Amino acid sequence: MATGTVAFPDDHQGAGNLNLVRQSSYASAERLQPRAKLRTCTPPSEHSDNEINDSERIVRIFAVMNVVLEFIRTDKLRDSGLPISDETKHFEAMATLQSAVEELELLREQLDKENLALRGEVDQVFEEIVGTSPALQAAFSRVIKVAATDSTVLITGETGTGKELVARAIHRRSDRVSRPFVGVNCAAIPRDLIASELFGHEKGAFTGATQLRLGRFELANGGTLFLDEVGELPPETQIALLRVLQEHEFERVGGTRPIRADVRVIAATNRDLQAAISAGSFRSDLYYRLHVFPIEIPPLRERKEDIPLLVEYFIDRYARKAGKKITTVDKKTLRSLESYPWPGNIRELQNVIERSVIVCETATFSVDESWLSQQPVKKSAGSQFCLSEKVASQEKEIIEAALQECRGRVFGPSGAAIKLGIARSTLESKIRSLKINKNRFKAEPRT
Repeated sequence: MATGTVAFPDDHQGAGNLNLVRQSSYASAERLQPRAKLRTCTPPSEHSDNEINDSERIVRIFAVMNVVLEFIRTDKLRDSGLPISDETKHFEAMATLQSAVEELELLREQLDKENLALRGEVDQVFEEIVGTSPALQAAFSRVIKVAATDSTVLITGETGTGKELVARAIHRRSDRVSRPFVGVNCAAIPRDLIASELFGHEKGAFTGATQLRLGRFELANGGTLFLDEVGELPPETQIALLRVLQEHEFERVGGTRPIRADVRVIAATNRDLQAAISAGSFRSDLYYRLHVFPIEIPPLRERKEDIPLLVEYFIDRYARKAGKKITTVDKKTLRSLESYPWPGNIRELQNVIERSVIVCETATFSVDESWLSQQPVKKSAGSQFCLSEKVASQEKEIIEAALQECRGRVFGPSGAAIKLGIARSTLESKIRSLKINKNRFKAEPRT
């Protein structure tokens, strides 16, 4: 970048724009200074402070480039109305303006280089995904291949394996990086509100809808929508989602106007969707629409060689937060961490490390082994069921009997909720928790 300065008279119309360009350029250059990294990953504390991340910086650079190009393209420099009293001053003014144009050209080249550098940085970083195991590298390979496309992706894996991090990595390596990444946890939203959350609603669509609301599909327009725990979607919402994937359009709740959806969908689940299809709780046609490009994230017990890296990563993360200096890891502790099966995967490891850092009083990190031995209590061979299991079993029988008599109908005058004397939402919640397939009762005759 040119280091010389260009002085403009106070009344010069283009000076403000040039200063804006200069300031944006210097800010971009400062943001490109090398950042501390652990292994191959940027520490998450810096990501949290800078979740205005690389992709957003790229967007800002493009915005600055547009200002530069517009500035060069206009005739403001040439026809700025500078007072010209004689030929000498005229040539001096023209030389000054020509210098400004040259500086802007250099600035544009610098922005091009910064853009390429930032895109290269995004290509090399997988956020907080730490590991070099063959199982994880195989998943990374699939991420790289699918990211450049617009194909729908289905990420599967046990809870705590980092499925959302993989979804974000796909988005950041895609052409949609400058557009929003919007996440939705389908299991955390009440069934009656999930359609409004995804597709929005019109004013007056239902009680409490006092104004128009945009759904997640509209908020993610041009970008990526991440549907976490997609296996928990209710049947009616599955149909609406299927329509979006097939026809690329939807309607708000209470609306009649179709809205185009320029959104890439990435879904994730820890459920066995094939089993859910067999049980009648998940649509097979939606499954095949989502299952365009599957990526399975391995559990931590299948990538134990990554545990030392993860331990180092999380120790560094939480030690800095706690203001502690931890320099070594107890060998016995590391062996224990490597041999533990980690049923909660990386999330469980993360919690154990954070807890241990909090209580650590020395420069050597260690873990209380009692925290790693908490396994589910096994029933004795001679016992049948504990009290809670007996209650659940009896409750399931009662609900199934009511559904059979009501031919699978849950609500309404002839529904099972009325027959059992409980609220519809309560009954539906129990049906889900007890894993009852209400659809199998619809074809059975009344007894």
